[in-house]
Amino acid sequence: MVESLVMAQRTAFSELERAAVYRAIAERRDVRRGFVDCPLPEDLLQRLLAAAHSAPSVGLMQPSRFIVIRNIETRTAVHKIFQEANSVAAATYDGARSEQYAALKLEGILEAPQNICIVCNTQSERGHQLGRHTMPETAAYSTVCAIQNLWLAARAEGVGVGWVSILDPIRLRTILKIPDHILPVAYLCIGYVDQFASEPELERAGWEKRVPLESAICYDVYSENPKS
Repeated sequence: MVESLVMAQRTAFSELERAAVYRAIAERRDVRRGFVDCPLPEDLLQRLLAAAHSAPSVGLMQPSRFIVIRNIETRTAVHKIFQEANSVAAATYDGARSEQYAALKLEGILEAPQNICIVCNTQSERGHQLGRHTMPETAAYSTVCAIQNLWLAARAEGVGVGWVSILDPIRLRTILKIPDHILPVAYLCIGYVDQFASEPELERAGWEKRVPLESAICYDVYSENPKS
């Protein structure tokens, strides 16, 4: 056992490298404001997309595709469907919660110099269905892994990323000419930002609080009220 432990420790990153990984995870933020009006250099954009493309995927199917959007007319059209969807969402809240929702900044579609729509080919034959017979939704999960890779790599590069989910997917398909068999998973606003907040914006605004880790861990079987 000692020999195995020593061997495992040899494969670990150095202390500084590990600290950098955990720092990127801890300081990742959903950025909606403060974008700098300057597109990312192409080599940096390609590094971020390469990080996403390197994400784990079930059966090595690599179902993710990346639509980079810089055209202002396209972004304006997407922003319009955000505004309409946001109005519908706002109407579901009452009283103080409604006022709180109205004050939230929930997108940076026009402020960010480029957007990226990440989609998934859930019907891809790549991977020969390995791992998808019982859980076909793992194709979309693979794309979510790609998004997280891009997000963490972006934070390490000092690049802000904001995920906009308040969009009508049918209208988004029309604007971006996404075929019916391709699933839109994430619409991201991406670019350099003037700063990263010390805590998530929704937490800072009092919309929701984080739960402690111990309340999310169960052992052996599921429990609604895990104990530490």
